Amino acid sequence: MEYRKLKDDDTDNDGTTADDIETSRINSHPVSVSNVAASNDRSKWKRKGVVTLALTVLTSSQAILIVWSKRAGKYEYSVTTANFLVETLKCLLSLAALAKTWNTEGVTEDNRLSTTLDEVIVYPIPAALYLVKNLLQYYIFAYVDAPGYQILKNLNIISTGVLYQMILKRKLSEIQWAAFILLCAGCTTAQLNPSSDHVLQTPYQGWMMAIVMAFLSGFAGVYTEAIMKKRLSRNINVQNFWLYVFGMIFNAVAIVIQDFDAVMNKGFFHGYSLITVLMILNHALSGIAVSLVMKFADNIVKVYATSVAMLLTAVVSVFLFNFHLSLAFFLGSTVVSVSVYLHSIGKLTRQQ
Repeated sequence: MEYRKLKDDDTDNDGTTADDIETSRINSHPVSVSNVAASNDRSKWKRKGVVTLALTVLTSSQAILIVWSKRAGKYEYSVTTANFLVETLKCLLSLAALAKTWNTEGVTEDNRLSTTLDEVIVYPIPAALYLVKNLLQYYIFAYVDAPGYQILKNLNIISTGVLYQMILKRKLSEIQWAAFILLCAGCTTAQLNPSSDHVLQTPYQGWMMAIVMAFLSGFAGVYTEAIMKKRLSRNINVQNFWLYVFGMIFNAVAIVIQDFDAVMNKGFFHGYSLITVLMILNHALSGIAVSLVMKFADNIVKVYATSVAMLLTAVVSVFLFNFHLSLAFFLGSTVVSVSVYLHSIGKLTRQQ
């Protein structure tokens, strides 16, 4: 009788027992969790896709704008002042985005600018590396054209892959390493020059700059990703702000060392044109897009996005600079494209 009474007490007015309710709740819970997880995954992939596409488009036009900003084969403006303005604009954009976050979410522990010395002290290293790398990207155009620059720029995938495994301790699959080798072969093939005694179109000075740029870009990128992801909850605009503040400081020092007399005698904006302004805007937006890719994706996505930009640069250069699409360049670009595909397959294989 007591057992029957307890069972009757557990029965609801509609005849549903507490056990039925609990069973229904448990059975429905995985579905809701699964739906939420699927929605979050779609949101993450959409966010990754948008920032990667933006980076690809911005990178494809970056080399074109640098070449276009020349007059009679020379830069009439100071490249150090241009780099300083790029860092300043990125810093202002980060502050604007941060102010919007403060208005909507309020000031929290993760989005406040005030921080500890231990957190800030890591930012001068990538800022200094990016300074040298950004200066080199102007001077390398004395030896290469825009499409050639995009081809050589792909060498940073090799350095990124090695440093990715060494610093972040993330093992790459055999397919991904094969893709890296194909990438190197594609870069070399695209630079072949059958109409000259020189095997490669780019002289050794250009290759040396490209190799140094690849190492600096790879190390700075992997190091920055490690900083960004060390505290995932930290607002990315706060992290960007501190990185760009040190970038402004280092570029100001570069102006004093390299172009102080020119700036004092001719003015800070001497030689600037509309193309120069567009180039600075492009660099700033590219820098923001890179930081977003490293925060929400990774460096491998970043370098392959810039590789795809190579094809867009080549097509546009045909119309703007009468660039000739040689068979070697076409074959090299094809090999690089296959490398991109293999890397994506290798990444999926490693994740499974």
